[in-house]
Amino acid sequence: MTATPCDADQGLVGALERVVGESFVLTDPDLRAPYEVDWTRRFHGSARLVVRPKDTDQVGQVLRCCHEAGAAVVTQGGNTGLVGGGVPDRGEVVLSLTRLDDLQEVDTLAGQVSVGAGVTLARVQEHAAASDLHFPVDLAARDSATIGGMIATNAGGIRVLRYGSTRAQVLGVEAVTVDGRVLTRMDGLVKDNAGYDLAGLLTGSEGTIAVITRARLRLVPRLQHRVVALLALDSIEVAQKTLRRVRTAMPSLEAAEVFFADGLDLVLEQTSATAPFAAPHPVYLLLECAAREDPTEELAAALEEVEDLLDVAVGTDAESRARLWELREAHTAAISAAGVPIKLDVSLPPARIGAFLARLDDVVAAIEPAARSIVFGHLGDGNLHVNLLGADPADYNLEAGVLGLTTQLGGSISAEHGIGRAKVAWLHLQRDPTDMAVMSAIKRAFDPDGRLNPGVLFPRR
Repeated sequence: MTATPCDADQGLVGALERVVGESFVLTDPDLRAPYEVDWTRRFHGSARLVVRPKDTDQVGQVLRCCHEAGAAVVTQGGNTGLVGGGVPDRGEVVLSLTRLDDLQEVDTLAGQVSVGAGVTLARVQEHAAASDLHFPVDLAARDSATIGGMIATNAGGIRVLRYGSTRAQVLGVEAVTVDGRVLTRMDGLVKDNAGYDLAGLLTGSEGTIAVITRARLRLVPRLQHRVVALLALDSIEVAQKTLRRVRTAMPSLEAAEVFFADGLDLVLEQTSATAPFAAPHPVYLLLECAAREDPTEELAAALEEVEDLLDVAVGTDAESRARLWELREAHTAAISAAGVPIKLDVSLPPARIGAFLARLDDVVAAIEPAARSIVFGHLGDGNLHVNLLGADPADYNLEAGVLGLTTQLGGSISAEHGIGRAKVAWLHLQRDPTDMAVMSAIKRAFDPDGRLNPGVLFPRR
């Protein structure tokens, strides 16, 4: 067999440098280091090298070189993932897509835009706003989360109850297979039944079957009139009852976030945020409404019907709305500042959320008495983020307990962060053998040798 320039490490490095340029192939340990650990600091490993292509053509050439060299590849976007799906584990090549940051002109007639996988969520939102449109998926990590990573994990965020998750916004993708071939479905047709929905298949696939390099995104009208209300309540059951009333009365409702007294205490301790009320309360429900006309009076009328409201703070201008949102969005940073957390992203049927929260602390205490849970999440779609502090991040017994409780109550072990490496061992709790076999067959069809994100979603071969 004729040797290729990718048959040895030096050959692979040289080949990749010829594709992307010497300065975009990182082999020095200090330069690789930021790509080798996730945001939580819980997941980390060593990369063979980091390569940073600039466009789809270069991604194709990079993957072709890695394929010829037999090198496994981990695809990475903004590295804001929380389940270890975007960091190397055993010496893989890290394929960083942050240079794929092109933004095409907004198609105002269709209400769509084509963007590179490395564009951040914040840039897409700003770009759409210039055309009086809006990309409706929103996350606290908007300044660093990239579109490619959001599609790969089917990110949800704070506005799912009105607009749906990332999948609902993806009208087309361009992606590269493990051997460097390019798949292009970027026409943005709303109705197109010509064969399998590859964009839908790739959304949520966590980089295990192809590398997403561009996307065609749906935009919605930009609603400039907004109001935010933070409600203080006695219990999660009262919060759910209140949300049901407001949701029925307010078609303009975009977000319904829940957090609790212990989470707020941590935010106030770790950040410069100020307490919203003179006294603490057990449960906080944050609501945001957006419309073409000011929804403040309509929301006030809806809240007058809430009998169990302990207190309320309202934000009508950008500054006051941001102050209230900070109390919710600062949870992630405050938790990480307090230690290395075990982060579990679950969803539950609305009727089972109260039971889950009532049993959670007992489950945690039975496994690790020193651990404590901080919970917050998206009440409108049943998605809770369970953060466990005070436990060994390498001890997976707590995950087994909490995810077991989740599935016992009919929930999902991954609402919006993906399975990554963190939850592979528990996927069987939710997917039966037939389901797993079909997913594995899809993986093998795209990636027969298991070189794309090995150990993510499926056990390492």
